[in-house]
Amino acid sequence: MRRLLFIVLLIGVIGGGRALVAHHSFAAEFDDKQPIKLTGTLKKVEWTNPHIWYYVEVKNPDGTTTMWALSGGAPGQLMRRGIRKDQLVVGAVVNVDGFRAKDGSHNGFGRSVTYQDGRNVFTASAADQQSK
Repeated sequence: MRRLLFIVLLIGVIGGGRALVAHHSFAAEFDDKQPIKLTGTLKKVEWTNPHIWYYVEVKNPDGTTTMWALSGGAPGQLMRRGIRKDQLVVGAVVNVDGFRAKDGSHNGFGRSVTYQDGRNVFTASAADQQSK
């Protein structure tokens, strides 16, 4: 019985530790001194914890495209604020305001998504709407 309890506790510690590593703060990953404004086609939405991710394909001046991966708020926080997954419409052309990842990759923190008709979806939590 003690062995089973030990194994269950070990799995909980390992699993919980991975969840803590997966969750990140804004300041740990993103740079508030590198704002980004992107226009492109929304290609994919991952509505999962600890933060949603959505992907926007941006056309470059030379005709090539770059896929940007953008983090948003936690699904629960967004839903409590009235934001649902279906408000991020795959295939739509959107403008994204946010901040670039510190590592210089094509990752970022998307504060808001604005459709061509002016509709706006705030994908970050209320606290994240302000620059850190």
